Amino acid sequence: MPEPTTGTAGEGDPLGAGRRFEPDLRGMTRINLRPIASPMPLGFYTVAIASVIVGCFQLGVFEEGGRRAVGLAILPAFVLQLLVAVLAFGARDVVAATLMACFSGLWLATSLTLMTDPPDGIRVLGVLNAVFALFVLLMASVAGRKRALWLVLCTAVPRFAVAAVANLTGADWAGVLSGWLGLLLAVVALYTAFALLLEDMRGEEALPIGRSGPAHHAVEGDLSVQLRDLERQAGVRRTL
Repeated sequence: MPEPTTGTAGEGDPLGAGRRFEPDLRGMTRINLRPIASPMPLGFYTVAIASVIVGCFQLGVFEEGGRRAVGLAILPAFVLQLLVAVLAFGARDVVAATLMACFSGLWLATSLTLMTDPPDGIRVLGVLNAVFALFVLLMASVAGRKRALWLVLCTAVPRFAVAAVANLTGADWAGVLSGWLGLLLAVVALYTAFALLLEDMRGEEALPIGRSGPAHHAVEGDLSVQLRDLERQAGVRRTL
């Protein structure tokens, strides 16, 4: 019985000598992709709507007794953004998926705290908002190729940071400022959602979004660009 052949560096064994020779299986491999509609317009619309409701509450548009109603109104944001996160993971966009999943958890925690009004719940929300502001800042540092998303993140950082100050200190000025920043975040998120919706419907950029680098090639590049390094993507490679 013949001995198994071994490869050497440069002779069919790119990882080095001493390993068994393995044939190139790329021609025998088939990877199936399932195209989906972009979930991001829904995600940004949800951010906008929930931000408007919370912002109006902080600005005194609703009475203090409306705390439970506000909690109930933003509860659907948890479900919608969780759905967006799942679809974004399926579309292999880890930045968008992570962001939307964390927004989903934030709305759920905020909603339950406002509805149940547990002891020291507002201060707990303050710590949550502070950590979330730090998280969004870190996300903004890696989302520079998507300018519209980056702008949403840059608007969200001061909004949640000031909200944390308002929750932890009870300062009226911080609550009012957080409310206005929430409305600003809603405007930026609405623009981004509308621009992405038009782009998806028309198949081309209709309003400026500011994609660059890989984010630009993902929309403007041909199929060969989309399939580049596909074998190294999560879900295709053996481990994460």
